[in-house]
Amino acid sequence: MNTKFDEYLEFPCQFPFKVLGLADEALPDRVMVVLQQHAPGDYVPSVKPSSKGTYISVTVTTTVTSKEHIELLYTELAAIDGVRGVL
Repeated sequence: MNTKFDEYLEFPCQFPFKVLGLADEALPDRVMVVLQQHAPGDYVPSVKPSSKGTYISVTVTTTVTSKEHIELLYTELAAIDGVRGVL
């Protein structure tokens, strides 16, 4: 992954991740497990269902320390079962 996060951000900084996945009440917990592994902290996720209730989004702002840290989190969050995308 060749992103330009390092050109636009000063580290460490707050960075929002929005995880989109199938509607599953366990998805927010799985997102938190990944974040605690790679960026431990006290997070309060915002969970929002889609209009039809088929999907949910889990938004969490975390402290990241480098471009590589952001890329790792994108990769790990996208690998969660049921996740359809990470913004």
